Amino acid sequence: MPPPCSSRHPLRSCSPLLVALLVSCVACQAPPVPAGEWDGKDLLIERSFVPEQCPRTVRSGDFVRYHYHGTFPDGNKFDSSYDRGSTFNVLVGKSQLIAGMDKALLGMCVNERRFVKIPPHLGYGSEGVSGVIPANSVLHFDVLLVDLWNSEDQIQIQTYYKPKNCTRTIEVSDFVRYHYNGTFLDGTLFDSSHNRMRTYDTYVGIGWLIPGMDKGLLGMCVGEKRIITVPPFLAYGEDGDGKEIPGQASLVFDVVLLDLHNPKDSITVEQQYVPESCERRSQVGDFLRYHYNGTLLDGTLFDSSYSRNRTYDTYIGKGYVIAGMDEGLLGVCIGEKRRITIPPHLGYGEEGRGKNILLNEHYASSRWPGKIPGSAVLVFDIHVIDFHHPSDSVAITTHYKPTNCSVLSKKGDYLKYHYNASLLDGTVLDSTVMLGKTYNIVLGSGQIVLGMDIGLRDMCVGEKRTVIVPPHLAYGEAGVEGEVPGSAVLVFDVELLDLVSGLPEGYMFVWHGEVSPRLFEEIDKDNNGEVLLEEFSDYIHEQVSSGKGKLAPGFDSESIVKNMFTNQDRNGDGKITAEEFKLKDQEPTRHDEL
Repeated sequence: MPPPCSSRHPLRSCSPLLVALLVSCVACQAPPVPAGEWDGKDLLIERSFVPEQCPRTVRSGDFVRYHYHGTFPDGNKFDSSYDRGSTFNVLVGKSQLIAGMDKALLGMCVNERRFVKIPPHLGYGSEGVSGVIPANSVLHFDVLLVDLWNSEDQIQIQTYYKPKNCTRTIEVSDFVRYHYNGTFLDGTLFDSSHNRMRTYDTYVGIGWLIPGMDKGLLGMCVGEKRIITVPPFLAYGEDGDGKEIPGQASLVFDVVLLDLHNPKDSITVEQQYVPESCERRSQVGDFLRYHYNGTLLDGTLFDSSYSRNRTYDTYIGKGYVIAGMDEGLLGVCIGEKRRITIPPHLGYGEEGRGKNILLNEHYASSRWPGKIPGSAVLVFDIHVIDFHHPSDSVAITTHYKPTNCSVLSKKGDYLKYHYNASLLDGTVLDSTVMLGKTYNIVLGSGQIVLGMDIGLRDMCVGEKRTVIVPPHLAYGEAGVEGEVPGSAVLVFDVELLDLVSGLPEGYMFVWHGEVSPRLFEEIDKDNNGEVLLEEFSDYIHEQVSSGKGKLAPGFDSESIVKNMFTNQDRNGDGKITAEEFKLKDQEPTRHDEL
């Protein structure tokens, strides 16, 4: 043991936090050590506390850090490392200590506490230390070993959990995100990323870390947990870090790796399911609807379209989504499932995102609740529901066509047909077959979506076809709430059951024969020179009943007649005069009337 005032055994400063912990736990609360019987001829060692685990003990040539109280047999204190606020740091067995202490430290474990009695000939002998230790003094030391290492030590790695699936491990120049608890060899915590609730993010192997940590992280898998023990000459050396870590301190890091990538990484795509039939693959400019689960590399879920019960809908290749997603969605089939892994430089970069999971900042919306840490690798498990291009037209596939197919549907015809309506992924939307009744419309009258109107043209009765309608020719971005999703491609399986030919375009009523030259007089049955709505309606219905005339099929007949009457009642006084009455070919402008 060095004399308290010896110039050849300088004492070094230590962390105030460490001192406070040790003084509280050891000096103040330590139980008394029994003196025992001693003949004073040799060293007496009483092991007052030995830890359950003792992987290593002090040998000659080791460097140790320890605390001590030095007293005389009467209990008077002559020296204490606690009073100076620092451990005593020294090489053992190199004559840097009094002979008794050199011998007393051998075989000690970290966290072991010994009570040592040293006779004068193994202490300061007949000379003593002037003004401090009298000649021939017996010395008592209460010693607590805090740290232990050797100049030949290397880092020690203990892996206590390793994932079964380990496709990639840390290499030099990789960027990693990990959590850690940092302790000294005696278990004292000096730092923790968990307490800050933030990972430690750094490059490995390029000098951004202490050398021991740079080496200790190599070869780790995402999800792996290991303990890395670093000797001081591969950590902060003689000076410590000037804060929590004292000089010559061994460090123990309990690490879990959360994320790993290299700045040279591109996206990776793993196809999990590809439909047997894939007639078309997505290209730049297509509009996609897809579901996804978004996780970090360690499996932490940050967002899911499934949880919102709504697909994510976007153009691809146009910068509407993060660059990695823009690339990863190219070349997909409808119904395909794939995993897209995106490095941070193609995701949200060093800053991450508190919200707005997939949208670029320009298109941000506060409805996205997730959180993405800075420099995080993102994993998206996607399922493509449908896609289309804004230039797409209606696609028609005929499955059956009768041999006799001379009458084809055209604008104005009245059609009766069955259909099954679904999304591209097969989700059923509606079915007249299940309802047991036909759907009846006038073609070209705006009674159905434009794409279906186009798809029903040039059909003959009995024909069966599939009509695929892009959203801009169906229900658009809005869809139909609770029935048809926005921007959805629709699939109709159609069978035409009946066709009633319509009238020429622009006509709501026609005669089958020659028109009477005295038409107004025939309508004006009371010959008063005025035709009321009732007279007009009776006459038109008589013509239809007798087969002389025909109303446009598929519309309410009374509405058609009333519309015809209104067109002839030029001044709107509720009656038609001979001067007002004109046939269609006599009109200066066209009207849907006689």
